[in-house]
Amino acid sequence: MCLGGSIVGSSETRTEKDQREMKLVSVNTGLPREVTWRGREVTTSIYKQPVEGRVALRRLNLDGDRQADLSVHGGEQKAVYCYPIEHYDYWKKELPGRKLAMANFGENFTTEGLLEDSVHPGDQFSVGSAEVAVTQPRLPCYKLGVRFQSDDMVKRFLASGRTGFYLAVTREGEVGAGDEIEVIARDLNGVPISEITRLYVAKRYGEEEAASVRRALRITALPESRREYFRERLQKMNL
Repeated sequence: MCLGGSIVGSSETRTEKDQREMKLVSVNTGLPREVTWRGREVTTSIYKQPVEGRVALRRLNLDGDRQADLSVHGGEQKAVYCYPIEHYDYWKKELPGRKLAMANFGENFTTEGLLEDSVHPGDQFSVGSAEVAVTQPRLPCYKLGVRFQSDDMVKRFLASGRTGFYLAVTREGEVGAGDEIEVIARDLNGVPISEITRLYVAKRYGEEEAASVRRALRITALPESRREYFRERLQKMNL
């Protein structure tokens, strides 16, 4: 997969100490299952479980993992969903009494040291013997609410800014819990994942937002569907 864009090597963007702090805490997989929600049957793959040992990471997913609805999930640009372990403490406070375990948010990779305000579409990393590239934030569907048995979970999730992000697999390989995540390259036109999410959900754009959107439109790693959404927003607002 050719990601394009201006990039810079990891030695110019992060210190060795930063690189050591980035790691894969847990690898999680799951297959589609039927669950009952609001009186109807729903097929979902959001119920993931940690996997022991090494797991093959392929272009479309991890071995042992599948997406239930390929019209909105999966594909090369959403091969892996990452969620920072740092957010778990926040949700434990927000959701008192709920026991949260790894993969509770449906993530394939539970990571440490990669947060939405410092990760950009187009950033490239190595993990295990594989290589991956950041593509977009997660914009959850109602199935997150199914997982948490709460109608307002999707709204709370987006409002928190703690969305996690998707990866494309640029080189297949094997991964496992404890693997270091190392920077290969950064996109110099980078707009943080947190900003992409903010722009996506903002009801109106001012000059600052419009400028950020135009920067985002130059990021070739950002999926065309997301860029088309932003182009339409700018057009509707005559910006």
